[in-house]
Amino acid sequence: MLGHRHLQAGLRRTARYGAPRTPCSSLSSPAHGPLGGLLWNGRRHASSSAVQIASSWKSAHVALAGLIGFVTAGVLFSKASVKLDAVGFHTNVNIPQPTVKEYASSKEIRQAIEELKKTLSGEVVTDKNTLITYGSSPNSYHPASAHSVAVRVKSTEDVVKVVAVANKYRIPIVAYSGATSLEGHYSGVGSGSICLDMSGMDQILEIHEADGDLICQSGARWEDINHTLKDKGIPLFFPLDPGPGATIGGMIGTGCSGTNAVRYGTARGEWFLNVTVVLPNGKVIKTRRRARKSATGFDTTKLFIGAEGTLGIVTEATLRLAPVIPTKVAMAQFPSVDSAVSAVQELLNSPDGPHIQCVELLDNKMMEAINAAGLVSRSYPVSDSLFLKLQGTEASIRQTAETVQRIVKKHGSTKFQFAESDEEAAEIWENRKYALMSTITAGGEGARVWTTDVCVPVSHLPELVYETKKDLESVGLNKTTIVGHVGDGNFHALIGFNNDEELSKVSDAVHRLVHRAIALDGTCTGEHGVGLGKKEYLYDELGEDTVELMKTVKAAIDPLNIMNPGKVSRHV
Repeated sequence: MLGHRHLQAGLRRTARYGAPRTPCSSLSSPAHGPLGGLLWNGRRHASSSAVQIASSWKSAHVALAGLIGFVTAGVLFSKASVKLDAVGFHTNVNIPQPTVKEYASSKEIRQAIEELKKTLSGEVVTDKNTLITYGSSPNSYHPASAHSVAVRVKSTEDVVKVVAVANKYRIPIVAYSGATSLEGHYSGVGSGSICLDMSGMDQILEIHEADGDLICQSGARWEDINHTLKDKGIPLFFPLDPGPGATIGGMIGTGCSGTNAVRYGTARGEWFLNVTVVLPNGKVIKTRRRARKSATGFDTTKLFIGAEGTLGIVTEATLRLAPVIPTKVAMAQFPSVDSAVSAVQELLNSPDGPHIQCVELLDNKMMEAINAAGLVSRSYPVSDSLFLKLQGTEASIRQTAETVQRIVKKHGSTKFQFAESDEEAAEIWENRKYALMSTITAGGEGARVWTTDVCVPVSHLPELVYETKKDLESVGLNKTTIVGHVGDGNFHALIGFNNDEELSKVSDAVHRLVHRAIALDGTCTGEHGVGLGKKEYLYDELGEDTVELMKTVKAAIDPLNIMNPGKVSRHV
């Protein structure tokens, strides 16, 4: 029995030697390791089979097993009662306790599909072409696999039922909703997987105008939420604004941000007051109540932000809203990226900086692509540019505009102008949001684009952009456009290519770009997330011990490794 004595020993050994590394898992044949072999029956001790497995390890591994077991007692159980008491619904679901084995065989997957068809009210999809679409993206060039089945769920109860089947047969589950992710987040698992299509869970459930928040399902799109608030005459909006079509669940999973981040921050701020999550064992939790702040223990809401569906399936969220403030859009052109970024740094550090809602960098090739795509009513100057959105009262906007004009002129701006109408302002910002489509369209027939993002301290951004553009030109990748949330030091390289030979060059260039960013004390991804595309860089960026901690959390919550396995890190 692994009890209190083993827990204490494990803590002492971990403090002295660090956590032992568990065997790595792969998509097709995961090693169970010390965590995969522990099946818990709701008490603070391992089953006899788990103890037998553990007994063959070194004592440090046994102690670690005791520590993880203590934390996760009841993670796997023979019968679960899904319950949210005063803050949710009541559902009883039987989840059979699986035996220790690899992922499901082809026969077991077929059995699971038949069981899903009998159990689920939503549509169960088995068409091969549709499953390929569910497991890949035309704008992503990372490894992709079709799913074995897709289930279009409508409620948290539906998700619980799918998780029960996944546990019974040990089939990986991959969540899918807006399909805007670019790093292979929703690719299928080679041995077979269930795609959980959350896009039908798109309802706004409650709006609390007086409290400045709303509750919605995770398949709701951020644009639809803001349109609904506007149509209802509610002067509030949700400020996180990633790519068009992004859904709340995906935004939580990737820890997104967007053009408003310089003023309102990212998903890792306080914009998600709580989330409802179906855990890998089928239990449903709500991470906290609806109060604006809470000091009750761990911030479990943030545990799921950026986890990319590897710890559980988010089904609902309470969103904090912000007041709608009048805005004015402007553009400024510069002779170089360096001068544009220098202007932004001075502007944001000025007393009028808080009135800058957005400040976006578009390089000269991006401006050329926007013109060539033919999506604008009039052509823009082809030079490195800033798109700005000022916010506040009429008087504060006027004062901020004077400050902006003075500062950009000081840093060599060749032209500065405000949008002359609300329609022109909307067009300018739409062209920024659809930068990827403009780049693809401008590339001509057969053009493809690899989109990646990195983030560095703002003062290093000019160096990073300059070195990246020089690198890309040196290998003949001249169809690259750059856009960035310059106020955050976050930029996106949209690298155009036309054939597989160029694709190999693009992959190598992205690798160099990421290492360049990390060397400047930056990150491999500012907002796209890790997925498959960036997981190889986590050890370089975070260090081995930090990744080990992530592995420990993953193993404690998802010991069968069925939640989006292989994403975030090779070993998570």
